[in-house]
Amino acid sequence: GKQVRDAIHSHDVLSAFEAFFRDPRSAAVYNLGGGRHSNCSNLEAFALAEKISGTEMVTEYVDDNRIGDHQWWIGSMAAFQADYPQWKQVYDVPMILQEIYEANVDKWVPQP
Repeated sequence: GKQVRDAIHSHDVLSAFEAFFRDPRSAAVYNLGGGRHSNCSNLEAFALAEKISGTEMVTEYVDDNRIGDHQWWIGSMAAFQADYPQWKQVYDVPMILQEIYEANVDKWVPQP
């Protein structure tokens, strides 16, 4: 539950692809992810989901860590940002979760 992960929205990925397409770098390798702009722990994601939906989630917390699981993983996009300083990440985790909820609420919440 405390593991931190970064998250990137498809809009931000596609705008990064477009930046590269317009000005490709030979043999360049980049990380794309949420980085420090867009990340949260599983527990924070559950709390955000509850806030967005207004519904308490039923969860069970276990203190044991999963074998091989990283406690904290946020990829660095410094190389990409150095080569493409005009590119800006737009979405963060709250925006991503809000969009997911709005796109699916009609499927998830029974209508009277």
